[in-house]
Amino acid sequence: MNLQDNPLYKEDLNYVSSLPINWELLKNSSIMISGASGMVGSFLIDVLMEKNIKENLNCMIFALGRNKDRAMERFNAYKDSPLFVFVAGDINDPINLDKDVDYIIHGASNTHPIQYSTDPVGTITTNIIGTNNLLKYGRDHKTKRFVFLSSVEIYGENKGDTDQFAEDYLGYIDSNTARAGYPESKRCGEALCQSYISQYDMDIVIPRLSRIYGPSMLLSDSKAISQFIKKGVAKEDIVLKSEGTQLYSYTYVADAVAGILTILAKGKTGEAYNVSDPASDITLRDLAKIIADHANTKVVFELPDQIERAGYSTASKATLDSSKLRNELSFKTNYDMTKGLPRTIEILRDMIK
Repeated sequence: MNLQDNPLYKEDLNYVSSLPINWELLKNSSIMISGASGMVGSFLIDVLMEKNIKENLNCMIFALGRNKDRAMERFNAYKDSPLFVFVAGDINDPINLDKDVDYIIHGASNTHPIQYSTDPVGTITTNIIGTNNLLKYGRDHKTKRFVFLSSVEIYGENKGDTDQFAEDYLGYIDSNTARAGYPESKRCGEALCQSYISQYDMDIVIPRLSRIYGPSMLLSDSKAISQFIKKGVAKEDIVLKSEGTQLYSYTYVADAVAGILTILAKGKTGEAYNVSDPASDITLRDLAKIIADHANTKVVFELPDQIERAGYSTASKATLDSSKLRNELSFKTNYDMTKGLPRTIEILRDMIK
C-alpha cells in the first residue's frame, strides 16, 4: 500500500489541502522542493499532488533528492503524472535541471543526530554550499519566492534569560565542537538568504521549524522522538538515553507543512517565523510515557554510546514562541501530542502490515 492510500494519512492530506491558504498563488505554477524524500518534503509533495489530482491546481513539482530508487518507491503513485518530475543529484553539486521555477522550498539537510556525529562535514556543506547552489539557481531562473527551512537549533542553548525563543533571540552556541556544525551552518544559511535579498533583490522567507514528527518520517531517522515512535510501532519498551528532563517544542508534520505553506503565501520578505505547536511543548520523559502508554509497554533507561552522545543536542530547554506566525499570519495548529503521536504510530503500523 502507498502511504497516500492510508485512511488516516489521507485525512491529514485533506486537512492541509482544504486550509484557507492562497492556493491561487500556486495554480499553473512550478515549484522545486529539495529534500523531497524527507519527512517534511515528502508530505509537502503529497499535499500539492492532492491539490493537483483533485482540484486541478496544475502545479508542476520538481522533486530534488539523492536517491532515485528510494524516491520512486515513495512517490510511486505519481510516476505517470506529467506534473511530477524527480531530479536526482546532490545539492552540493550544480542542480541537474535548467528550467525556470516560480518557487523553491529548500528542505535538504542532514537532520538527525547520527549524521551530525558521523558526517559533520557533510552536514555543514549541505547547509552552506547546497543552500548557496539553490539560491543561485533561484536567482538565475526567475524564482518569485525562495523558502529556506531553518531550525530551532539556530537558537542553541537557553542560558536562562528567556522562557521561549522568539525570532529576535540571538542564541548561544559553542562553535568549537563538531556538533555545532548543524546549528552554525543553519545560521550561515539564514545569513546567505539575507545576503541574496540585499545583493540580488531576491524574495526569501525563513520558517524556523521545531522538532518535527509524523508518519512520513524516515525509518533511518535517529532523533529521539523517531526512535521512540519506532519502538511504539513495534510494541517494544521505549528506550530513554537520558533522565528525560529536556523540554522541547514539537510539531506534527501536517501542521509544519501548513505553516510552511502559510509563510510561502503570506510571509514578509526577509522575515523568519517560528513554526511550532504551543500545545506540544513536552519533556522527553513525558513524550516517552505517552508512546509507551499507547503501545502498552514501559519506559526503560539506557546509557547512549559514544557516537550517539556526540550527536545529541546539549540544549536542555529549547521551546519556540510561535506567536508571530499565529498573530501576524493567522496560523493555527490542529494536532497536539495526544492526537499526533497515536495517529503516527497507527499509520506506520498499518504500513508495516
